[in-house]
Amino acid sequence: MPRGKYVNHKGRNRNFTNPEELEAQRKKDEEEKKWRKTREQDSDEDEDEDGDGEENDSDESDSEEEENAKGAAGVIQIQNPNRVAKKSHRKVEEVAEDDEPQLTRREKEELEKQRAAAAYQKRHAEGKTAQAKADLARLAIIKQHRAEAAARREAEKKEKEAKTKSGAS
Repeated sequence: MPRGKYVNHKGRNRNFTNPEELEAQRKKDEEEKKWRKTREQDSDEDEDEDGDGEENDSDESDSEEEENAKGAAGVIQIQNPNRVAKKSHRKVEEVAEDDEPQLTRREKEELEKQRAAAAYQKRHAEGKTAQAKADLARLAIIKQHRAEAAARREAEKKEKEAKTKSGAS
C-alpha cells in the first residue's frame, strides 16, 4: 500500500492492443480507401459525361468555391472590404509579361537591410567607417609594440653573443 496522501497511477493498469486487432484495423482502413477510390472514379466519370461545354465548367467552378467555403463562410455572406479573395487560376491574358513580382513590406525591408549591410561592409573595407578607423589605429599600435619588442630581443641576443665571445676569449 503506498504511503502518503496522493497515489501515483503511473504503470498501473496498462492495456496493450493485440497484434491481431491492429492487423484487422489496418485491413479495414485499406478496404475503406479502396472503396473511396472506386467511388471517386465513378463520380469523375459521371461528371465528364455531364460536362458538354467549357463555359459551363467555369460557372460550376465558381459555385463550387462558394460551396466549399470553410466554417460559417459557406452559410453567411461575408462583406469585408479588407478581405481579398485569392483567385486560384489566372488566365494567360490576365498576366502581364513585364510585371515584376510585387514584394511585400517585409521582403522590401529585408532587401533594404541587406543593401545597407553590403554598403557598410564596403565602406568598412575601404576604411571609411569609424569602427574601421579605430581598428586600423589599434593595428598600428600593435605593430609598433611588436616592432619594439623584436628590436629589444635582437639587442638582448647581440649582448648575449658579445658576452659569450668576450668571456670565451
